[in-house]
Order: sequence, then C-alpha cells, then structure tokens
Amino acid sequence: MSEPNKTIFVAEMENKLVGFLAVIGGDVKRNRHSANVVLGVLEDYQGQGIATKLFHEAFEWAKEVGISRLGLTVMKGNDKAFNLYRKMGFVLEGERIQSLRVNGEFVDEYYMYKLL
Repeated sequence: MSEPNKTIFVAEMENKLVGFLAVIGGDVKRNRHSANVVLGVLEDYQGQGIATKLFHEAFEWAKEVGISRLGLTVMKGNDKAFNLYRKMGFVLEGERIQSLRVNGEFVDEYYMYKLL
C-alpha cells in the first residue's frame, strides 16, 4: 500500500497464505491518528498464535507511523474473535444493531478500540 498510514501484514506457512491483518488509516488530517483493523486467519490455522503475532506486528508499526487508536468490529456471537480482541487489549465501545446481513439474516456488530 502506498499510503503511509495503511498496510497489510500476512502470515504464510509452507508457501500458503494462512492469515492477514490490514490496517487502514484515516484519510483526512483530523483522523490520520486512527485506523481500522481487519483480520483473517484460515480456520485450520486458528488457535496457533498467528493472529497474536500479526497484532503485535501491527501495534509496533502503528506506533512507528503515528497511529494512536485502532478500531475494529466483530459480529455479535463470534465469541472466539471477541475474546481474542479482548486479550489483545481491545475494549468494547458499543454495538451497532442490524449492521450486517449474513445469509439473509440481520447481524449485530460490536465496535472495539485500543489506544496505543
């Protein structure tokens, strides 16, 4: 990514992409200190510390480029991800009702943040 407050970290095992963590910083002066996080790890590779390593890399990078606030969302009911984010220091900020539609059903999301 060519913008200084946006990047992506990847995890590979045996030449296979097994996870990623994207950090997408704000586009205007007043929110460049803030970024959203998107994480994905293949199901067969979950529980092996991959997400934790990706988060630690992202935290260090964010500090280096002047990002002091990270945010993310997680679908309500995804306890595995919610607990991971709490373990990584994210705090519940609020809930957005019917923010997603998955397989024709509305799903609520939790909003979480971490200050660096």
